[in-house]
Amino acid sequence: MNGWAAKSALRFCGLVLLTGLFVAGCASTRNSKVALPRKHSLKADQLLIVSDFKIDSDHPLILDLLQLRKQVAQTLAMPLGTKQVMVYLFSTETQYKQYWEATYPGFPLRRAYFVQTPAKELAVYTAWSERVQEDLRHEFTHGLLHASLESVPLWLDEGLAEYFEVIGPTSGQVNPDYAHLLMTSVQNGWRPDMRRLETLEAVKEMQRADYREAWAWTHWMLHGSEEGRDVLLGYLRELRTNPNPGRLSDRILADVPTANERLVAYVTTLPSVSLMQVEATSERANNE
Repeated sequence: MNGWAAKSALRFCGLVLLTGLFVAGCASTRNSKVALPRKHSLKADQLLIVSDFKIDSDHPLILDLLQLRKQVAQTLAMPLGTKQVMVYLFSTETQYKQYWEATYPGFPLRRAYFVQTPAKELAVYTAWSERVQEDLRHEFTHGLLHASLESVPLWLDEGLAEYFEVIGPTSGQVNPDYAHLLMTSVQNGWRPDMRRLETLEAVKEMQRADYREAWAWTHWMLHGSEEGRDVLLGYLRELRTNPNPGRLSDRILADVPTANERLVAYVTTLPSVSLMQVEATSERANNE
């Protein structure tokens, strides 16, 4: 598929961990009258896509997701995992909507969801659309993280998924919408606060600005500070075996006491789009 749409500044991903860690209570998993895709399946490394239409193994979408898997492992210094991440890819958005609303009635409909069950099954649900590459990069990143780590703090989970969803030949591409909105926020007096992000325990608590800030912290740690990168990679390394390693903010501020100020300076140097482009993107998102 050519011409995947650019990332919307208003995009929200869905992350459902049915363990009570991020979602109060459990979603219903009763049998739905709307069937999951099942006609075709394609397995490649950790990825298993199940759909009602055929996708060739050399399709650009598949090749991109396999490359993403390597990028995640290399960028985060994590070994390539083996645990399977299921992707249920519906033919239409209508089918996806009907399934989601029947199976998980307590959760708002979003373009894509990553679900981890109490049995640690990892599954992504979405529909084929103009943004399927972007959506699957985001949700597959969640799957790869949860396949390799004992746990991931919500804000960091989202920050890493936002970081890797940006399409490009290498990881670390700048999200120009986020860069522009963050720079505008800084000019209006906004200041980052990782400790505040760490208090967010459910996806429904995260606002649009929180996704942007999570992305900004992730991008700065990986590209704007050698100390920050070392702290982040060490924290992720510990998460492989320890689900409760403490707060990342404590480690960052211990090694980089001026981290908040450095992040502010960093986001103001990132390339961004014009306000007109952001407003047009926002208007499209609001009409969806």
